[in-house]
Amino acid sequence: MIEYAEASAEVRSVYDDIMAVRKTDWINNFWKVLANHPPTLRRTWESIKEVMAPGTLDPLTKQMIYIAVSATNACEYCVRSHTFAARAKGMSEAMLGELMAVVGMANETNALANLYQVEVDERFMAAGATPPKPAARRRRPAGARAQRRPARNTGRRSR
Repeated sequence: MIEYAEASAEVRSVYDDIMAVRKTDWINNFWKVLANHPPTLRRTWESIKEVMAPGTLDPLTKQMIYIAVSATNACEYCVRSHTFAARAKGMSEAMLGELMAVVGMANETNALANLYQVEVDERFMAAGATPPKPAARRRRPAGARAQRRPARNTGRRSR
């Protein structure tokens, strides 16, 4: 971890911006670890600054979404840091409890829908309830898919 006193000028400039934007006098451990690679520190800070800036979603909602995703990803550091930030923005214990109940239920029902391979209802599709499309996978031409690759000689003897 790179403390402010030991930081290069490049890292200090990012630290200074973090403290100014967040109106705080300290740098948390996440940033201190990223400071070991200044380009990653700067890129990550710039991205977070943009995504978490005021917009259509209010700052508390953004922090609560961050908590939900972090809980699902089992990132203890992220859950704790964003819970700290959300509490500073007005999140109550009751709100956190309800959020975690929703996260738990969503994870459970998502798993069930995936395990049972539930087909999406036409009504949902017709209403435009489409999720973001995943990154396109490279596909081989139709004729190439039907062809099987010949077995490779691995040098092993068959038994």
